[in-house]
Amino acid sequence: MPTGPPSAEPGPRGFGAVGMLTVHITLLLAVPSNLTVAGMGTYGRPAMLWGLVLLGWWVLWRLEGGVPPAGRGIGPARIAVLLLVLVILMSFAHALLRGQPADQISPAISALMRTASWCGVFLVAMDGLIDSDDVVRLVRRLVVLTGIVAALGLAQFATHRTFLAWAEGIPGMAFGTDDVASRGVFARAVGTATHPLEFGAVVVGMLPLAIAAAMGNGFRSGRRMRIGWWLPAGIAVLVALVSVSRSAIIGLVVAILASMPGMAPRARRILAILGVLAVAVVAVAVPGMATTVITLFTGAEDDPSTRSRAAALSRVPEFLSASPLLGAGFGTFLPRYYIFDDQWVLTLVELGIAGAAALAAVFLASGWSAVLAARRLDPAAAAVARASAASVLTLAVLYAFFDALGFPMSAGLLFLVAGLCAALYRMSTRSKTSVQSSEVNVNRNHLMGDLEQRRRPAPDPHGME
Repeated sequence: MPTGPPSAEPGPRGFGAVGMLTVHITLLLAVPSNLTVAGMGTYGRPAMLWGLVLLGWWVLWRLEGGVPPAGRGIGPARIAVLLLVLVILMSFAHALLRGQPADQISPAISALMRTASWCGVFLVAMDGLIDSDDVVRLVRRLVVLTGIVAALGLAQFATHRTFLAWAEGIPGMAFGTDDVASRGVFARAVGTATHPLEFGAVVVGMLPLAIAAAMGNGFRSGRRMRIGWWLPAGIAVLVALVSVSRSAIIGLVVAILASMPGMAPRARRILAILGVLAVAVVAVAVPGMATTVITLFTGAEDDPSTRSRAAALSRVPEFLSASPLLGAGFGTFLPRYYIFDDQWVLTLVELGIAGAAALAAVFLASGWSAVLAARRLDPAAAAVARASAASVLTLAVLYAFFDALGFPMSAGLLFLVAGLCAALYRMSTRSKTSVQSSEVNVNRNHLMGDLEQRRRPAPDPHGME
């Protein structure tokens, strides 16, 4: 933490926001999600606890006056997240005033704690990342970790083993189940997530950032291409193709299409060719996979999960009738009432119309902030901004296929990427302001020079005679 006067740049000092956020993404992605501190239950997930540390760190930084003029901008993503938090708090208060069954109070309080943890990640990313170098360093680490988790998922698919049994022997920690789900004869990879759907959403949601890192050689312009930066993206695509999941396949298509705008035509062709090659490799190397994936879509009408999602829409007015504006209360709609498998519908039920609109605003504001930032920043930061916008769009689509905010990895990564978008927007507006100030100074200098020239007496034509 800073002990002296505020610096000229926004962001918590000390260990550094990049380092603190690196710890968070390591706990979020590398540590199994069903590993918790013994006796704390859902409150004991290391990533959630570290998010609360980040929130406290950010609050202390603000109290110490660490907000210089350059960091006081109010961006769209900041406002959207603030509105979502306000709706969550009002919905919580409204739910308790109406009265709740005893078994719904603890989940509601847990939901508030998760919200505070998400806010800590978002705020430190938004205000703590000082410049584009910070953003690039953090995104590189995020891409590498995503590649490692995707590689673990690929190994799980091939061996039908989780490779997570080592977590059972950690002192003071409680470890959940160690099983691999299956669909037909194929194992459904789970990585370090709690469910295959969450794992697929995480890998595919971060794919645009991995593609940008591969296309930009790790965001290092002017250097020889390194094959290593293609591995995370390639493994993520393969995992999505063998995930035996409709949502992962749909997310994969969205991620690739969303990554193409802003690319050079040659890069688009390379991406399209590599995508076709990946499909061909999976079809040849995994007999029966192509038929299984095609059946997932052609037989969707007869699938129980699809019928359940369709039936859920007809039940929404019934569940929403008690409180259309603020909903039943965040975290209070338990599976015993209904399982929607759709975060958008669940948000509408739990937080009402106001909450669904606020969540949509978080996605829209984050994506729009990144798009605007990409027009003003240097090439490496602009590539990150475009990829972040593509990740936000991909996550928005994937949130329609499972209760994403109820899973630690899919929720935590949303607020991290939203924080990246907000940080890039802040940097772009600061850069624009600096450019405008420079232009004003140049014009002022020209104006002063003209005035000085006019004040000089005209030369005497006879003075040289």
